[in-house]
Amino acid sequence: LRMLQVKLIVTGDDFGYCPRRNQGIVDCFLAGAVSNVSLLVNGSAAADAAKLARRYNIPIGLHANLSEGSPVCEVLKTNSSLLNQDGFFHGKMGFRTALSKGLLNMSEVKQELKAQVELFHELTGHLPPHMDGHQHVHVLPEVRHVFAEVLEEYGIKYTRVPIEPGLHNCDWIPPSLMDFYLGVEEDSFNTVDVFTRHGIRWPDIYIGLSTMGKNMSVSNIWSAIDTAIVEVTSKAPSPTDPMAQNRTVTIELMVHPGYPSVPPVGGCGEGPDDFSQSWERLHELQTLIKPELQSQYKTRNIQLCSFKDL
Repeated sequence: LRMLQVKLIVTGDDFGYCPRRNQGIVDCFLAGAVSNVSLLVNGSAAADAAKLARRYNIPIGLHANLSEGSPVCEVLKTNSSLLNQDGFFHGKMGFRTALSKGLLNMSEVKQELKAQVELFHELTGHLPPHMDGHQHVHVLPEVRHVFAEVLEEYGIKYTRVPIEPGLHNCDWIPPSLMDFYLGVEEDSFNTVDVFTRHGIRWPDIYIGLSTMGKNMSVSNIWSAIDTAIVEVTSKAPSPTDPMAQNRTVTIELMVHPGYPSVPPVGGCGEGPDDFSQSWERLHELQTLIKPELQSQYKTRNIQLCSFKDL
């Protein structure tokens, strides 16, 4: 039986958030620790991020943002259902609350998503090969349909479906955060059919919730990868099946490396948030560039790649 081949996409999220985030992500890419990035086009350092991606040939996709900072669509900047009374997006939880109360206009959601794709194109010179949602807004009820329509309209093939195998066994995640993650998981399960109908694809496995911030360690990353591989191979056809002999499994690992933001610089219009100013981003960066992680990829036949290599 041939060894299972694993293609691992290590995506650095929130590229464009601030110059220190950009620098951290670039350092990770150059160290071979991140293989793909996701750009916040409303981030305060988005234009700089796009230049860096071009300079270092970093595969880049779109991190669609409807929850943090300001819209990029001019029409929606002044008067829209996407804004709170301060004139910014409703926030990670505020967006979900407004959505559940039926306060969000889906045509405005679509307008903003399209404006972000257009701005991405303007900044990078190409359409995003993949597009996902900041704070996982893209799998929320109603939003998922609009999101899928936009991807189909632009011919964007890949997205992220945040269902992480083994998440339920991660006892280090505090209950409040676990509740949020289980909500994301449930929304993701309900999104699979919608994305499938629109011809959108995603890697076999997603990991990254269990390894975020201070919880990231080399051993945590490995246990997440191992759990993921077991999950996929247990569903695989029988070993006598020729397809099983040279099976390739694709995994996306979501990461958030960077050097901590220093206010007032950074953010998406209202300055950097707590997570961005914390040491947790630096901890992720330092963990991802550890040589023992890199050498384990090699010994275990894990190839780091981006969406365009799938």
